[in-house]
Amino acid sequence: MASGGMKKFGDLVGSIDEGTSSARFLLFRAETAEVVCFHQKELRLICPQEGWVEQDPNEILSVVYECIERTLEKLIELGGNPQNDIVAIGVTNQRETTIVWDRATGEPLYNAIVWQDMRTSSTVDQLLETVPNKTKNKNYLKPLCGLPLSPYFSAVKLRWLIDNVPKVKSAIRSGNCLFGTVDTWLIWNLTGGSDGGAHVTDVSNASRTMLMNIETLKYDKALMKFFDVPVEILPQIRSSSEVYGLIKFKPLQHIPLAGCLGDQQSALVGQECLTRGRAKATYGTGCFLLYNTGTAVIDSYHGLISTVAYQMGPDALPVYALEGSVAVAGAALGWLRDNLNLIGGASESESAALEVENNGDVYFVPAFSGLYAPYWDPEARGVICGITEDTQRGHIVRAALEAVCFQVRDILDAMNNDSGTPLQKLKVDGGMTANATMMQWQADLIGLDVLKPKFVETTALGAAMVAGRAVGKWDIENVSVESDSTVFKPQISENERDVRYKRWKMAIERAVGWDKCP
Repeated sequence: MASGGMKKFGDLVGSIDEGTSSARFLLFRAETAEVVCFHQKELRLICPQEGWVEQDPNEILSVVYECIERTLEKLIELGGNPQNDIVAIGVTNQRETTIVWDRATGEPLYNAIVWQDMRTSSTVDQLLETVPNKTKNKNYLKPLCGLPLSPYFSAVKLRWLIDNVPKVKSAIRSGNCLFGTVDTWLIWNLTGGSDGGAHVTDVSNASRTMLMNIETLKYDKALMKFFDVPVEILPQIRSSSEVYGLIKFKPLQHIPLAGCLGDQQSALVGQECLTRGRAKATYGTGCFLLYNTGTAVIDSYHGLISTVAYQMGPDALPVYALEGSVAVAGAALGWLRDNLNLIGGASESESAALEVENNGDVYFVPAFSGLYAPYWDPEARGVICGITEDTQRGHIVRAALEAVCFQVRDILDAMNNDSGTPLQKLKVDGGMTANATMMQWQADLIGLDVLKPKFVETTALGAAMVAGRAVGKWDIENVSVESDSTVFKPQISENERDVRYKRWKMAIERAVGWDKCP
């Protein structure tokens, strides 16, 4: 790596943050977590038919490259030197999104199938038929991988690709097929691609495939047999904080790629929820709650999943989490904008919701493609309940915002029941937290203090922290980057909270099993 000269900003750690709707590259000052510069660009979603959600893997790659180049231009303008100043790069990514490509040419064999995609519902049905004793038990594999059988996870998407895309089947036969989630695709390309690129993933992403044994952190023969997936196409599983290889992409050449975390686990690290009993919620396209359970895998009996949170180096013990996923959070505001023309954009949702004095007893369950935790019902469909002739635009918008808050309550109740340790406070991050009114409603509806840090780039920060740690430049355990937080305290009575939650549960009853109605 190039060296020499004083570093204007000290050691810098880069973070590639590849999300569902955009990609970003940020440069952080090691240990202080100050963002020196960044660049962000939106990504296209491709929806060939209802319930199908895809992205172009080459577009993901070119957008990431562009974000890196623009950020480095900004660093140079500020008087920095990329080759001298940047000591490591980390990657954080949308999880479960599944890519298959040709080992020799590096070309994708199909579009990336995005985590929200529901085409694999029929694949899940076929797999449930193979469960012993014809029980169709969707939790049959949970003791091995921590996950229920659901269209959400990567192995089911991979099975669909093998069954339905002849190019994939043929590449497997010829020994040229590689599979990976977005982290694997990016790391392979950045470290050389078909010219010796590292085909790796980290434990946090591997724990979302349904192919890794959650205890051993290795691919499980029983799981691979169940999904009929050949081990040769799978990436090597590594810890979240170690050097996977040196980058060959020109502007960052020879800089170690040294950290990797799925986006929700990365936000957990960025929020410094590094001890058992701490939890965070990230409000984005969906909403994701992770609760650190320490080095113990806690089995959920209330509809949550057990996942690997992180592993701080090859010799470290893995740390686990309970996770609850809400499929539709910010996406509901996009629906109000694009399908109903009720708002001009997400930023308008707060003022629109405040046009009315209360929720008008309107409840909205945005189960556009089923419900995730704790219900796991792919047959559920969206409903808006309680509409009267007095219902106005503001009531519908407010109901969409409150729907996210109620779903967070659903998950927190399950977490408290599973862990036996009631949460004391909830840390929050993500785009929707810009809506202070909604964060107040969140505190009201869960009866806990909600803490929103002044620093909002927690997902990108987590990946930078583990990458900096791997090269000895970030002492995660002893250097806190916890910033001042805005605290939202509950302002309604327990009685009002319970009454409103009961009404929400009535709306849920109307949404579940909709497609099974006679």
